[in-house]
Amino acid sequence: MQRRAQTILVVDDKIDTVLLLRELLTSRGYRVVTASEAEEALEAIQTERPDLILLDVIMPGRSGYELCRELKSDPARRLIPIIMITGLTDREDRVRGIEAGADDFLSKPLYPEELFARVRSLLKLKEFTDELDHAEGVIVSLALGVEARDPYTGDHCARLSFYASELGKALGLDYDSIIALKRGGFLHDLGKVSIPDAILKKGSSLSPDEWKIMRQHPVIGEQICAPMKSLRQVLPIIRHHHEHWDGSGYPDGLQGEDIPLLARVLQVVDVYDALTTSRPYKRALSHAESEETMRREAAAGFWDPRLVDEFFALLRQRQAA
Repeated sequence: MQRRAQTILVVDDKIDTVLLLRELLTSRGYRVVTASEAEEALEAIQTERPDLILLDVIMPGRSGYELCRELKSDPARRLIPIIMITGLTDREDRVRGIEAGADDFLSKPLYPEELFARVRSLLKLKEFTDELDHAEGVIVSLALGVEARDPYTGDHCARLSFYASELGKALGLDYDSIIALKRGGFLHDLGKVSIPDAILKKGSSLSPDEWKIMRQHPVIGEQICAPMKSLRQVLPIIRHHHEHWDGSGYPDGLQGEDIPLLARVLQVVDVYDALTTSRPYKRALSHAESEETMRREAAAGFWDPRLVDEFFALLRQRQAA
């Protein structure tokens, strides 16, 4: 199978520089897209999805520094490597570029071998991050496969991902924590891939030996995801979403605020979804019944009472809206 040509976006208002870079880069098999200013570059990024950006510092309108800073502050685009091209040699200008988030620099006049070396290096890095994204996608697909083994859960993972991230936003958590909650919604029960169907689909009437097997799934899920650094904030969610506020949960018997906050957040929405979803061994409770049950259980020491309050306040706000 022929490999896709990597796309490089050249952003420069000087036609001679653009033509030179296009000629050099296409000679090495790269696909080249060009833009002469920031707004045109943003449109090209949206439509062309470049693997690398060569960005001139001085342009009409917004400078290269400003465009670089905007791209690096956007989670959807911050992993695109940016090489800033400048005729400026002053240290302060390089510092400005570093502060804006530039990954590398090229000085004018351009030397082909230096250009090729820097482009090659950053494209290898981009390939690596793309592979990590792909591997993460495979794990999420595996988690959805686990969910599909139970025909009664429906879109349980998608619902948890949505409500956990919404509750995280309501709590004022940072962006990385919100992303961890979104991923945790899909990956929290990944370890159930190792649980036999006979146990997984049995319901609540498990024998002591069967419970011992079932209680291993948070640890197994953590082990599956542990090699991926991009999931490091998700690991506590996977491992600890069955801990109880009073210390009676598993696998580690953590208590109160020793249970990681993100795990407690996911736990609250997980319990609500379980209560409001029908199973062969139980009917679905109404919203009011679920709230009453969860508040009673929080008072008995199962769930974080503050997060239960915050979650139902969020649901009231959504209903009012």
